[in-house]
Amino acid sequence: METRPKIVPKKEHHISRKQMSVNALRILYRLHSRGFIAYLVGGCVRDLMLGRTPKDFDIGTNATPGQIKRLFHNCRLVGRRFRLAHIRFQDEIIEVSTFRRAALPDDDIEEIPEVEQGRRRHIRHLKDEHGMVLADNIFGSPEEDALRRDFTVNALAYNIADSSVVDFCTGLTDLKERVIRSIGDPRVRFTEDPVRMLRAVRFAASHDFDIEDEAWQAILKLAPAVARVSPSRLYEEIQKLFLLGFAAPTFFLLEKSGLMASLFPILSDEIRAEPGLSEAIEANLRSIDELVESGAPVTPALILTVLFGELIEKEAAGRHKDGVPRRQALDASCAAFLEEIAKTAHIPGRVTGRLFSILALKSSMCKIPPRRPGTIAGRPEFPETLVYMSIAARSHQENENILRWWENFISENPVSADAGRTFDETPRKKRRRRRRRSRRTTEDQPGTQVMGSETEY
Repeated sequence: METRPKIVPKKEHHISRKQMSVNALRILYRLHSRGFIAYLVGGCVRDLMLGRTPKDFDIGTNATPGQIKRLFHNCRLVGRRFRLAHIRFQDEIIEVSTFRRAALPDDDIEEIPEVEQGRRRHIRHLKDEHGMVLADNIFGSPEEDALRRDFTVNALAYNIADSSVVDFCTGLTDLKERVIRSIGDPRVRFTEDPVRMLRAVRFAASHDFDIEDEAWQAILKLAPAVARVSPSRLYEEIQKLFLLGFAAPTFFLLEKSGLMASLFPILSDEIRAEPGLSEAIEANLRSIDELVESGAPVTPALILTVLFGELIEKEAAGRHKDGVPRRQALDASCAAFLEEIAKTAHIPGRVTGRLFSILALKSSMCKIPPRRPGTIAGRPEFPETLVYMSIAARSHQENENILRWWENFISENPVSADAGRTFDETPRKKRRRRRRRSRRTTEDQPGTQVMGSETEY
């Protein structure tokens, strides 16, 4: 692979600073004015070269985290695995990283058993017994930093000094050929950080690229390594996989590559046991992608409900058939799901709570006509529940009539501004709380002498 950087001058590329974040430019200008190297790096340069609007802008520099913090009063240093600077503005956070290099044999490298990973002392480079990198803070040059990145298309940089684009390893060629190619041996790179396999799938799905064969074969072999990634980091990746408008093709590649079995074992087992489930979920995720494209809000709770809601409801129906009350059956099935999913991904309580609320409200909405439809429609999770029902109705005929009833009700009764209040009832007046009168102490009583009121020594 070519390692000599290719410099594309300003007149030979179409990137304009008008396409960039104003805050990112401020940071680049300040770093450059203080004598530091400052580049836009990673996916934002890739997207700019493709004519897309980047979601965020990352900056690489030879300034150390401490120097960055001294330059920007709104800077916060984060991360143990990789020490990064987050520079906070009112409307965005810009991530600034110091250029790093790969560890050499004489560097301060440690390998620790899995059982001791929770007790790390501050060290520049750290690996676990499987070869996964746990800490990497060895600083280097821009070229060395680029060669540490995951894929060639992400090893592009924009130099603020002369507005040139720097291609460190055939990224522009692969961008033109629409190929996701690993930098270095993919088996080594995916072992160092298994999340790179999820990123390969995400980039391929979102940009309609092909994963180069050597990298694809490495994913097929190393997919189980994803289970070793920390649960909190996996949850972050799950959001990126399914909330950016490419959930359906991402789901297809996850299943085809074997990554689904490591990411969601419970779902993978169910797909193998039930023919047609995979196609049904993929169709549901296409509906989610359409919502994202239209600009409608899609939450992590809604995504998880689309992925797992039917499995939870199926288990709850089985418990109810065995004599468990309907709501208790749903609660028990939700708890069992949470216990299972927590083995791989740490999903925040507010998200799982919302998922449970959506499923519980759907159960109430299925009783037609409901006792208090206005109260149900005023619930904060009602919009997400209605979306979930509309998606489920495409594969379950019995949900279609229920959905139609609720759509008619909403059209005839505009949603109340006060959640949880029926549409036809007037708001109750708040009962005024009677102010409690304070008792007058003996000190306050006129003409009363307080015994021992003077301090005695």
